[in-house]
Amino acid sequence: MSSSPSTDESGALLGPADIRELAAALGVRPTKQRGQNFVIDANTVRRIVRTAEVRPDDVVVEVGPGLGSLTLALLEAADRVVAVEIDDVLAAALPSTIAARMPERADRFALVHSDAMHVQELPGPGPTALVANLPYNVAVPVLLHMLDRFPSIERTLVMVQAEVADRLAARPGNKVYGVPSVKANWYANVKRAGAIGRNVFWPAPNVDSGLVSLVRRDKPIETTATKDEVFAVVDAAFAQRRKTLRAALAGWAGSAAAAEAALVAAGVSPQARGEALTVYEFAAIAENKPE
Repeated sequence: MSSSPSTDESGALLGPADIRELAAALGVRPTKQRGQNFVIDANTVRRIVRTAEVRPDDVVVEVGPGLGSLTLALLEAADRVVAVEIDDVLAAALPSTIAARMPERADRFALVHSDAMHVQELPGPGPTALVANLPYNVAVPVLLHMLDRFPSIERTLVMVQAEVADRLAARPGNKVYGVPSVKANWYANVKRAGAIGRNVFWPAPNVDSGLVSLVRRDKPIETTATKDEVFAVVDAAFAQRRKTLRAALAGWAGSAAAAEAALVAAGVSPQARGEALTVYEFAAIAENKPE
């Protein structure tokens, strides 16, 4: 169990003035290209940590810590925090921010200076939780990569653009249900976990944000198909959303007739569309791919 910080609770976290001061000292101007919007509200980062249900024995991996506002709140609550940061300036500055504001927890922090999409291993014990404020342009690939690469991650809470949050948490039959919904569901039970307004960020984005909770499945989905085989069906089904599965899966199966045979064998109507199917049904189709 970790001890709680000895510093004044609110004093350790970054407020709006702290964030702007740090950014000015580092010459950091948040860039659109990397989707940087820094959280400047201590109550919001505490709410994220609470919603993520971070426990004192958790090893949390954070992607894109930026100036460290969420990192500090995670360090208050978890046993260890590993932050993955791609930006050279931000990666170089973060350890000293932690040391200055939460010195008694500094030895429980590790930084990986890398693109999260390329991370194959992390220092220390395997992560049990993933908590991150993900830029909208890479949110889904980063999330899926981390869940795939680190099976020890049991609980995930990500803050993403509201539209991405809706897509990830969508159920079959919903008009925004698609590739991200199915692939996230392969790993975890997914749900919307709250909304975040624009004014807690600097600079304020022109879109709302949402929290998405992903709790890893106790048992992987039972199927003789591999993940890649299932994902190939998912990609093909949604590549041409308006088409029936018989037509959409023709390329994948070799012909429309072969696609129909695979669908019928899987117990799925050839006239159905991808947005009606659960991850289990996609797995059943993959299992019945014609030789």
